[in-house]
Amino acid sequence: MNAPTNIQVINGPDGKPAFVVIPYDEYRKSLIEERGLIPHEVVSATVDGATPVRAWREYLGLTQAEVAARLKISQPSYAKQENSESLRRSTKEKIAAALGITFEQLDF
Repeated sequence: MNAPTNIQVINGPDGKPAFVVIPYDEYRKSLIEERGLIPHEVVSATVDGATPVRAWREYLGLTQAEVAARLKISQPSYAKQENSESLRRSTKEKIAAALGITFEQLDF
């Protein structure tokens, strides 16, 4: 089964693939997933006062209700966790998994 893709292959003078072009958002997502990087926007939001949990949620374009549903908790309970400066490791691990990031990316 062929899935639609936004990838473009550019052949070199010899007719063989030389370059692959992918949308920038997909490239950034792959860097985050594969290398465990923390985007500038997330770091900047934390410098401006957001918790890492909130900064990641906003960066990923999720609502509190969406993350709460992934965690199987209420939105007010999640909001309390998101605003906390001192979460347990197990809680951070669950939130990181719900956001699709690693614990290390959340715990900086």
